[in-house]
Amino acid sequence: MSISAVAALLLLSEAPPVPTNAAPEIPAETTAQPYAGDVLPPKVVPTIGTAPSPAPVTPEPSSGEQPTPAPGSPNEIVVTARGDAPPGDPLQAVNIESYRAVQAIDQALVGPIAMGYQSIVPEPVRDGVGNALRNLTEPVNFLNYLLQFKIGKAAETLGRFAINSTFGVGGLFDVAKKKPFNLPYRRNGFANTLGFYGVEPGPFFYLPLFGATTLRDMAGNGLDMLVLPTAIGKPFNRTAYAAPTTVIRALNDRIERDAEIERLQQISLDPYVETRTLYLEMRQREIDALKGRIPDVIAAPPVEPAVRQADTLPDQETPIVEAPADIETPPAGDMPPL
Repeated sequence: MSISAVAALLLLSEAPPVPTNAAPEIPAETTAQPYAGDVLPPKVVPTIGTAPSPAPVTPEPSSGEQPTPAPGSPNEIVVTARGDAPPGDPLQAVNIESYRAVQAIDQALVGPIAMGYQSIVPEPVRDGVGNALRNLTEPVNFLNYLLQFKIGKAAETLGRFAINSTFGVGGLFDVAKKKPFNLPYRRNGFANTLGFYGVEPGPFFYLPLFGATTLRDMAGNGLDMLVLPTAIGKPFNRTAYAAPTTVIRALNDRIERDAEIERLQQISLDPYVETRTLYLEMRQREIDALKGRIPDVIAAPPVEPAVRQADTLPDQETPIVEAPADIETPPAGDMPPL
């Protein structure tokens, strides 16, 4: 036997016996790999005490985008829009821009000038000038009451004009509204006459220098401004008269509306819409009062909400509730303090 054969026999005698039922060992490099078309279930390895799988990460929104929280969450943001233009305000977008521009000019220029005018000029002087300018509108009021066939109010307006022009020193003092005359000022004009005869307001406008108005009111106010210059002439048709009187009227009006303007800017959710609504409602009430649908706004002012109900019903007596007979009422001096 050769040396190589002897070495082979020694190696075979030292190797452990192989069981007959054992599966033959397959080398790792020869393990069969699945085909590309095979689908294997995911391998699940149960573990104890491990954290749950994290939720899928939602990509952050790009710059300029805001996340939309789930409905009902505490961070929900509700954005309300003004919506389409209503039928009475077809130029709503233009009017809103005009309103913003007018308010910006008012805050920067008109408001400070009006407040300065109020602080510099004494109130009696401002009231006197305002009364005189208002007295000059009485002929227009008188003419329109005649056109509306309201002879009684026309006579009262003519009486106011005569009393204030004489006893009131050219209208500087409103003597007619006091006793014994008791003639209140009632504003009237061609815009009211047009509405009295059924002319609709037309589209709403918010214009510089004019503010809130409608097509009907613009036409009527234009006619009002032509009465004195056309009927009388000088000095009402001169720029030297029209310019300063227009400025004074505007300043007095701005002072009177200061509280309302501040309330709209600080409290109102939509100052433009509220301004439009208040103006149209006020104008409709004036037309309805002329037609007799509601009481005269001068003769029957609205009841203040702060007035108690007992004060608004003076004819009703407050019922007196008597204590039952079996309950002893202590004397006034023995009542416990409140």
